[in-house]
Amino acid sequence: MTHYQDYIADPKRAPAIVAHRGAWRGAPENSLAAIERAIAVGANIVELDIRKSADGELFIMHDDTLLRMAGIDRDAETFTMAELQAIALREDDGGEGRAVSDQRIPTLKQALEIIRGRIFADLDLKDRGLFPEVAACARDMQAASYVDLKTRVMTRDELDWVQDQNIDGVPFMAMAKFTAGEFHDTMALLSEIKPFMCEMRFDRIETIAENRDLFREAKMALWINTLDQVGSGEWRDDKAMIDPDSIWGRLMDAGISVFQTDQPEALKAYIEARHA
Repeated sequence: MTHYQDYIADPKRAPAIVAHRGAWRGAPENSLAAIERAIAVGANIVELDIRKSADGELFIMHDDTLLRMAGIDRDAETFTMAELQAIALREDDGGEGRAVSDQRIPTLKQALEIIRGRIFADLDLKDRGLFPEVAACARDMQAASYVDLKTRVMTRDELDWVQDQNIDGVPFMAMAKFTAGEFHDTMALLSEIKPFMCEMRFDRIETIAENRDLFREAKMALWINTLDQVGSGEWRDDKAMIDPDSIWGRLMDAGISVFQTDQPEALKAYIEARHA
């Protein structure tokens, strides 16, 4: 399997599919089974949320508490790793109506064992202060070339913070918003750190489409979230499931090539049909 950065930089690749918290329709989100499902359905990248247990172990969980995924209204990071791994996760994206599964809360090491050489992983740290520790774990597990770390880079202070971190060997993805009025300032800031990819939002799709050559010259691929969340604006999975050309298709036409979705199978089918 190629290096994450080489895969993203390949001009001939199809748009990349990011399975949000794993392919969780049929497996608990952020579980080892959800990672395996992401691989099975043909996703290229799996997004995982990273936290740290009370006894210092890195583990996978999105919410602050275990209420949604396990019915326990207590902060996840107040448990030891042994206590966390004794807790069964609810199916899919949890909630009171979901059955309890046989899946447990995984450690980052367990997740890296699965992804290494099989799928890439976007590591979403709930505390960016964990950057050096997560990078060290990825290096120790020989998984550094398969994962990314990311945080917002929109100000000089944020840029300086990233440059001060020891994440050697781990690809860095910036998070930024592009607006017509500040486009060139944002690009100038990002040029100092040269991220291989940018998880981005924008004011208007034209801001991205009209500047696609500048993104290409910067060798920075564009990642967008089409999740059914406020931050996605009008560019959401629920709309794409009705009219994929108007959402996924328009974004692809604008030069965006990496899509985080809760509908990886539908997106894969759309990409295959579009590139047939």
